[in-house]
Amino acid sequence: MSMSLLEKIKSKRLPSHIAIIMDGNGRWATERGLDRTEGHQEGVVAVRRIVEAAIHANVNYLTIYAFSTENWNRPNDEVDALMELMVHAIVKETPDLIKQGVRLLTIGDCERLPEKTRNALDDCLEQTKDGQNITLVLALSYSSKWEITHALKNIIDDAQSKKLSNSDLNDKLISNYLSTAGIPDPDLLIRSGGERRLSNFLLWQLAYAELYFTDTYWPDFNDEHLYRAISDFQSRERRFGKTSDQIKKEQGDN
Repeated sequence: MSMSLLEKIKSKRLPSHIAIIMDGNGRWATERGLDRTEGHQEGVVAVRRIVEAAIHANVNYLTIYAFSTENWNRPNDEVDALMELMVHAIVKETPDLIKQGVRLLTIGDCERLPEKTRNALDDCLEQTKDGQNITLVLALSYSSKWEITHALKNIIDDAQSKKLSNSDLNDKLISNYLSTAGIPDPDLLIRSGGERRLSNFLLWQLAYAELYFTDTYWPDFNDEHLYRAISDFQSRERRFGKTSDQIKKEQGDN
C-alpha cells in the first residue's frame, strides 16, 4: 500500500512554524458572481480546515495574515463586514479550538480594532491559553513596518531611561521587542492567490524562511495543498549562509 502524502511528510523534517498570507478571497467571490464578503466567509472555513491539517502534520506554530494595517484603507462597508465576520467566527470557533488543543495568540496593533472585536478576541485568548497541540497566531491590524517602528520607539525609550546601552543592541534584542517575541521565526511561508510578494508581512522574521507561492485562491486551499507545500519545503536545502558541504558534514555528524 502506498503512503499518503501526510505519511510521507511526517517521516521527514517538518517545519515547526508555518506562516500564511491568505490571498484570493475577494477574487474567488468575484469570479463566481458573489459578494466579496462571501469570499471572506469561505476563507474562514479554509482557516478551520488548515488548522486541523497542520495539527495532523505536527506543526507547532501557524501564523495567518488575517488583516493588515493597509486593509483599513478598503471600503468602509467591507471593513465593517470583516470585523463582524471576525467576531462571529471567533465566538463560533472557540469551543472547537479548545477541543483541538489550539492556543490562540495575536500580533499587531489590536487597539485599532473595534471594541466588540477586541472583547471577542480577549475572551478566546483566555479560553484557549492552555492549548498544547498548536499555537495559532492571528496577525490583525498588522504590518512589519508598523511592528519594527513600534519596536524601535520602545528601544529608544528604554535607552533614554538607561534601561539599555549601545552595547546591548543586537538582532536578538530587536527580536525581543517585536510583537512576535517568544515565537520562533517561521520556517515556511505560504502565499495563496497567485501573487509573489510578502506584502509587509513578518519581514524581519522571514529572513531565512522558505517561500512557497501557489495560484490557488485561499477559499480553495485544502489539506492536500498544505502538505504539498510542506513536501516542497522538505526538498530544499536550508544553509543559513553555510555551504552545501558544511551542511552535509553536519548532517553526517548527527
